[in-house]
Amino acid sequence: EVQLVESGGGLVQPGGSLRLSCAASGFTFSSYVMSWVRQAPGKGLEWVSGISSRSGSTRYADSVKGRFTISRDNAKNTLYLQMNSLKPEDTAVYYCAKSNSGAYVSSRVEEYSYRGQGTQVTVSS
Repeated sequence: EVQLVESGGGLVQPGGSLRLSCAASGFTFSSYVMSWVRQAPGKGLEWVSGISSRSGSTRYADSVKGRFTISRDNAKNTLYLQMNSLKPEDTAVYYCAKSNSGAYVSSRVEEYSYRGQGTQVTVSS
């Protein structure tokens, strides 16, 4: 059974930083593209960033480019998202998501068949 457990969310002031983690189990983590998606209050799911199975390729949504960094540790079956220079519009529930692909990092939320329970990130003064 695929399990994805996110952690690291919280309340942070504008301009602050957070590091999200996602512990994966139940599948061969190193074989799949992984992404972070988010859902702001009253809005739909938004793809944020993705990374290929061997970390050779990363992609970012324009809204977070230059501020967020995605990474993974295949030995630890863990996905990360380093978020710097946070803005109030980054407030959302953040989910890690598993793709069915190993190489192509899609920005389409529909390409990701599994998500965790999410972790809340609130950016507010």
